[in-house]
Amino acid sequence: MKPITAVAALMLTATQAHAEIVEATGDHYVLHHEERSTLSPSELWVRLIKPAEWWHPDHTYSGDAGNLSFDPQVGGLWREDWADGSVVHGRVLYVAPEKMLRLDAPFGPLQGMAVTAVWTITIKPDGDGSLVSFDEIASGTAASKLDALAPTVDFVKGEAIRRLTQVNNQGN
Repeated sequence: MKPITAVAALMLTATQAHAEIVEATGDHYVLHHEERSTLSPSELWVRLIKPAEWWHPDHTYSGDAGNLSFDPQVGGLWREDWADGSVVHGRVLYVAPEKMLRLDAPFGPLQGMAVTAVWTITIKPDGDGSLVSFDEIASGTAASKLDALAPTVDFVKGEAIRRLTQVNNQGN
């Protein structure tokens, strides 16, 4: 029997992705992503609350996903701490372990633009695995030009949900 290649392993861990920019105007956008995983809801939850294991380092301030930490309780923070600084990426608004996580999370440039961004990550059983939905609603002023930012944010969030659902990504 031949060993499973990395590509084959990735194909086995997550399938049937769905992503879309539901709407986008200068002052808001709505994103929706959905991905299936072979991980059970409890396994996926354990992975979700450890972003250092799946968040892409290119989308951190420090360049190292290992600097991320997360406290999965209401009021808890998704933070990044490194030698030259720290940042709070998000704050937990709602938590239902193995089912739903909601964050107030204006990541990256959205913070400096005073944009509000709420993420809702929902996990549901799906056969032998899980179905993960990721919804983000962002609001700002018309000057925020969120319609122009929506495709970039959509790409980053799409990458994030794929990395979350695929067990082969270890923070790189």
